[in-house]
Amino acid sequence: MVLSLSPAPVDLAQHRRQFPALQRHRYFNYGGQGPMPEAAIAAMHDAQMHIQTTGPFSGAVNRGLQQDTAAMRTAWADLLAVAPESITLTEDVTVGCNIALWGLDWQPGDRILLTDCEHPGIIATVQEISRRFGVAIDPCPILATAQGGDPVAVIAAALHPRTRLLVASHILWNTGQVLPLADLTQLCHDRRPDPVWVLSDAAQSVGMLPLNLTDLGIDFYAFTGHKWCCGPAGLGGLYVRPEVRDRLHPTFIGWRGITTDAAGNPTGWQPNGSRYEVATSDYTLIAGLRSALEIHRQWGTDAQRYDRIVALSQRLWQRLNDQPQIRCITATPPKSGLVSFQILEAGEPSRDRHIHLVNTLEAEGVFLRTLLHPHCVRACTHYLTLEAEVDALADRILATIAEPRS
Repeated sequence: MVLSLSPAPVDLAQHRRQFPALQRHRYFNYGGQGPMPEAAIAAMHDAQMHIQTTGPFSGAVNRGLQQDTAAMRTAWADLLAVAPESITLTEDVTVGCNIALWGLDWQPGDRILLTDCEHPGIIATVQEISRRFGVAIDPCPILATAQGGDPVAVIAAALHPRTRLLVASHILWNTGQVLPLADLTQLCHDRRPDPVWVLSDAAQSVGMLPLNLTDLGIDFYAFTGHKWCCGPAGLGGLYVRPEVRDRLHPTFIGWRGITTDAAGNPTGWQPNGSRYEVATSDYTLIAGLRSALEIHRQWGTDAQRYDRIVALSQRLWQRLNDQPQIRCITATPPKSGLVSFQILEAGEPSRDRHIHLVNTLEAEGVFLRTLLHPHCVRACTHYLTLEAEVDALADRILATIAEPRS
């Protein structure tokens, strides 16, 4: 069933004027990087000017930066329905995943189960852990469930008695599937005698899905602010479930993560998520991201934004799915803002046509991207996307693939 669009809580045309990129382009690459609003850019500039005019590394500036980092932790915590103490500030999703992956006490013979839809950066990290510590890697065939099947049953069948960690993205970056993370977490935690920890790459879910990580029960959840949140690149976070914090050891270590005595000597780890943070960051990014999050809240609630995202992606999916020359990667209407599809020649995906389509449309100011596994084209709808843009994109895709090959 394809969802219908509800009336916008706030005039969308006026709301979109805050995003410079949307005035010039038809943008469908939110899964790679979201366009920033002017207010976020200005907030970063103002923060830098304040630091430089007040005096970098002055007492006043340092106190202000401590307040800013605490406020950012609280903003992430509010978005995820968790305690601020459970949030670690990171540069991006990959850093967050690395903190979780390297911080566990791996033993030879342990096993990591990861889906066959994880990002290459995470796969490479798991491969290096395997090489260094003698940990086995078990790939799990989730990609095939895009055309039907139960991801929970597939993962349950792939669990091994020595599995210690499941790595599974909340929304698969290549297919757009939303995995039932609560069910997967319960499955893994209920495994006896040894429960399995769960790490989720949340690059595509934070800023899109309404989230309550406390209810999900997830152990490790790594996310970013530069995709669906439309914030600056370079600021994300990691949620670590408080009950497992003492089992996850810091790997990268610096002054932000430690406690000291009166003489400045290290005495231990911070008692909260800051124990995994290292040292100096670009604190002006905090001002930009908090501004972007506030702009999204001005338009509507998390649920209202998500409903619009899905209604728009399903609108595009339906148009493409009706065409015999196109195969949508998911057999059913998407429940996320990611629509991945293949252009067929003689019944098989055509890499050349994928690349030609993306390059042709980019020259016209329409932004999509190709993916390698499976080779396809991905378009992303945001609540900021217009219905007319979705229809125009579908028309342009169909016109392009109908053109004779040169």
